[in-house]
Amino acid sequence: MKQPLGVILAGGQATRMGGGDKGLLPLGSATILDHVVARLDPQVAQLALNANGDPERFAGFDLPVLADSIEGFAGPLVGVLAGLDWAAGQGAETIVTVAADTPFFPSDLVARLLLAAEGMTQPLVLAATPRGAQETKSMTGSGLIRHPTFGLWPVALRHDLRAALTEGLRKVVIWTDKHNGREALFEDAGDPFFNVNTPEDLEQARDRLRAGT
Repeated sequence: MKQPLGVILAGGQATRMGGGDKGLLPLGSATILDHVVARLDPQVAQLALNANGDPERFAGFDLPVLADSIEGFAGPLVGVLAGLDWAAGQGAETIVTVAADTPFFPSDLVARLLLAAEGMTQPLVLAATPRGAQETKSMTGSGLIRHPTFGLWPVALRHDLRAALTEGLRKVVIWTDKHNGREALFEDAGDPFFNVNTPEDLEQARDRLRAGT
């Protein structure tokens, strides 16, 4: 399998942070998005950013900015579709997505997603962690928590995804389960998929960065 392309999902509305782009908030000497780019870029063949509105606000990152093709802030699957359409134009087979507000995800995320996808004709894998602190995420029958913005997605299914979204589908795991998606288990110390949703989360992220954890 070719090395996946990377897509950072930044299309949300950040309502709990008062709106705006969470990824552009300062974290240490950089922004949250700087940390995300630095972690994902070495793991993928090319990198793009999914975001809506004026792309010029991300000009400093020198990345393609992919807008949603379905209006109305319809959730992360729309960003995945934008990434898959972009990747198809690059001749890629797969993409890996990460969230723009999650600065501490594993530095071997892509390798572990690919490992979990071995033997799949259409590689479709979501990151998962054991049941614990983030129980609001999508839960499997085995008690694993799936992280729907962190996944490996096949370009071959982009038209199927477009049709599902057009019909009103919004929940990631309904679509991945339909296509026999798998989970890649991450049991890393701490919370590898900690994301910044609130001002309190941002302070926690700054504490974590200072502590090097």
